[in-house]
Amino acid sequence: MKTKSQRLAAFGNIDIYPVISSEFCAGRSPSYVLEQIAAGGAKIVQLREKNLTRKDLLPLACEFRKICDAHGMLLIMNDHVDIALECGADGVHLGQDDMHIDEARKIAPELIMGSSTHSKAEALKAQDDGADYINLGPIFATQTKTTGYKPLGLDILGTIPPLLHIPFTVMGGIKERHIPDLVALGATRIAMVTEITTADDIASKVRSIRGMITRSHN
Repeated sequence: MKTKSQRLAAFGNIDIYPVISSEFCAGRSPSYVLEQIAAGGAKIVQLREKNLTRKDLLPLACEFRKICDAHGMLLIMNDHVDIALECGADGVHLGQDDMHIDEARKIAPELIMGSSTHSKAEALKAQDDGADYINLGPIFATQTKTTGYKPLGLDILGTIPPLLHIPFTVMGGIKERHIPDLVALGATRIAMVTEITTADDIASKVRSIRGMITRSHN
């Protein structure tokens, strides 16, 4: 069992941040997609299932934990603090309408707490509330999540990150071709859904994107 400090240290070293949802796996199982992501060298994954019952989600989360353990990956659960604790996840990612960070922290003090934010005000509030990292998005238009928020665009990376003292990820409509511009603006932890999970060769796609992040960062 990792400590909070060990989990945060590992989070500090991530690059690509794949997010897996059953409906965006191109007809393949989420576990298969995770295996391929792991083969590509990713260091973290988020399980985000909005339409599964708890009865179906818990065994899937436990399967994800086994795969992540085999490859030394961090596992982040979207929304479900209770399932995160039961399956031994490393963290929880919370949206604006989910459990408050303070409440989640009381229940799961050793887990990483991430927060989805869509504006400067939300980002700074999440930081003040004790989030361990925030996600900024959507950067571009996206079809994988109905947020009700307009795309933030690349310019947001010049205004919010300088005000943060915690790590941030970016997400929303991001494709491989966007990587150089994102990294040049300081976004080195990049969350992606369909660009990875619907790829014909997922492992190769992950390796390609990770290589691009590294090259753009150096």
